[in-house]
Amino acid sequence: MKRPAPSLSIICLAIASLLLAGHANAQQEDAAATGPLLTIEEISVEPEKPAADTLCRLRVKLRNAGEQIASRLGFAVSLNGQDLGVYGNQIFMFPVDPGTTEEVSLYNFWTTETSRAMPADGKLRVEVTLKEAVWTQRAMETDEEGEIEVWTPIGPVEDLPVKASVTLQMKTSG
Repeated sequence: MKRPAPSLSIICLAIASLLLAGHANAQQEDAAATGPLLTIEEISVEPEKPAADTLCRLRVKLRNAGEQIASRLGFAVSLNGQDLGVYGNQIFMFPVDPGTTEEVSLYNFWTTETSRAMPADGKLRVEVTLKEAVWTQRAMETDEEGEIEVWTPIGPVEDLPVKASVTLQMKTSG
């Protein structure tokens, strides 16, 4: 007994399904290949081997692979998993020009405090998260008082948050 031939509409539906699935996979692969346009390239902590009760300087290098200036940077910083609350409501109005890597100074921190003891293993894990940023346009405008720089938000930077971390070996004596 002969099988009935599939109808033309079923064949077209099957082909359309395969094409749509292939297109969706290609879009996901493109997004995964390009990744976020604003990334944390490096975390710098000074001193590199702090002791207990040491004030440390914290800086990050941000790379902007986008085509506009990135600014209005919102960070979160944690030390051994404990968030530093000061970043909860702070925005850094530092411009990161397109195609550049810029260093941004963040807030200094103490290695230990009353609520954060010396880690038992002597390692201090510093994690920095770039939670938010805004694509920005800068222009010079003139008014009756002279020339002023105007920053205009264009839209949010996509694919955030991004995270990076560094682990410091702490001095345990002397």
